[in-house]
Amino acid sequence: MRSSAALKRRLDLDRFVPYRLSVLTNRVSNAIARQYSDRFGLTIPQWRTMAVLGETPGLSARDVAERTAMDKVQVSRAVESLMRAKRVQRQADPSDGRITRLSLTVKGRAIYEEVVPLALHLEDVFLSALTAEERRQFESLMSKLARQAHLLGSGA
Repeated sequence: MRSSAALKRRLDLDRFVPYRLSVLTNRVSNAIARQYSDRFGLTIPQWRTMAVLGETPGLSARDVAERTAMDKVQVSRAVESLMRAKRVQRQADPSDGRITRLSLTVKGRAIYEEVVPLALHLEDVFLSALTAEERRQFESLMSKLARQAHLLGSGA
């Protein structure tokens, strides 16, 4: 049973951490996306898909969805549009024909290699608001919160 204090507690979005994290993530993603959208015509889901495949080729669409925390429909649409643009290719898994593996094409790899330095620079600009110690703390706190979010998502 909840206490009367808990029942009287109100949602204040300006202080509600999940909301603030979501807004912050959207603002940072959109700022970075403007840079590569204008230049390469990439959406955020497309870039996230390319970024994951650039780091780890041979993933399935399901693997991409898990690594990016995007839903399967977003990943599917991103993969299809990237394939039409000849930036991503699909190959059957040699050990399980039901699974297809994704990788960047030569064209996709070239774009990836242009966008990565830009994305890293924008990350540096974003994090320049923090001191070196604050960055270390931020990394530690993000790791803790990611573990906690995983527990929440798994129902533990």
